[in-house]
Amino acid sequence: MDAEAFRAEFPVLERAAFLNAGSDGPVPRRAAEAVARQVHRELTEGRAGRPHFERLAGLGGELRALLAAMLGCMADDVALTRSTTDGISTVMSALTLGKGDEVLTSDEEHPGLLAPLEAARRRRGFDVQVAPFAELPDAIGPRTRLVACSHVSWVGGRVADTGALAAGDALLLLDGAQGLGAVPADVHALGCDFYCASGQKWLCGPDGSGCLYVRREIADELDPPWPSYLSLADPSRPSELEPHPGARRFDLGFSGPLLAWSLGSVGLIQEAGPDWVHERGAGLAAELADLLTGRGFDVSPRDRSTLVSWAAADAESDVAALAERGVLVRYLPGRGLVRASVGAWNDEQDLQRLVGALAE
Repeated sequence: MDAEAFRAEFPVLERAAFLNAGSDGPVPRRAAEAVARQVHRELTEGRAGRPHFERLAGLGGELRALLAAMLGCMADDVALTRSTTDGISTVMSALTLGKGDEVLTSDEEHPGLLAPLEAARRRRGFDVQVAPFAELPDAIGPRTRLVACSHVSWVGGRVADTGALAAGDALLLLDGAQGLGAVPADVHALGCDFYCASGQKWLCGPDGSGCLYVRREIADELDPPWPSYLSLADPSRPSELEPHPGARRFDLGFSGPLLAWSLGSVGLIQEAGPDWVHERGAGLAAELADLLTGRGFDVSPRDRSTLVSWAAADAESDVAALAERGVLVRYLPGRGLVRASVGAWNDEQDLQRLVGALAE
């Protein structure tokens, strides 16, 4: 699939420079069509009986396999969730952290990580240490049981030094909201124990979708914090509470239309080639960062990622003014930054449209 054919899958680009996948990705045409087919099937055939539930299980299995391929792991190591935060909450609820333990996080984390972390701290009584994002490896201490941080910082696009973070004895949880679908996210290469990701961002799936990778040796030792029918290896004996092997015990629910949408979107990325998607998005983002820097904008520190942020005196007003000119970006509350999220679906004209609108 060439760049033009890939871009043509996203109708929103016919009217706007869409640069906001870090919040919600653009919707592929084929995903919308898959949702319509699934809803029509449920409308006309009904949602009842073994065939319906077997079809849902089949869709879930297909999606799990596609996500596992992107994560570089086995399908049974992936749970289907509803968001990045679902995965983080699951991990923080399942781990046996307590008084005397320390969880290390950074100063650039999203509320989707910080809120579940604080809730767990209040319940369990462990300590939380916050360090600058770039200095996290040096902040790991003898009491650090878990490092919980972003794979790619949502603030400016810096990438965590996962090799250094994984080198110690502490468990490593990565918030992959700005990772999976945007940059390579092979969990074994990253050395992480948990990887929590969103479906609606760089995978261009529906709101209410996501996934959670858990290293197999750890998953088999953890009880699902909110067990359900989906958690059970044998639902006919629920009171025995025997969960599925691996991360499937952490599944959080199936919806036919959402699964169909996710399959359409992730399938498109697989067809285009994840390596090509990653490289094209990161290359365009680097080009945008250079354009902005060359015009005097204060671009935030970043690495090879798909996010570009720059300082603004009134970021919220700037975003609104850009939207009026057909350029869709976002501002980061409390940080005085405007952020563009650049994907493989974008092109140089989108970048020039943004820079031209800023000049106006």
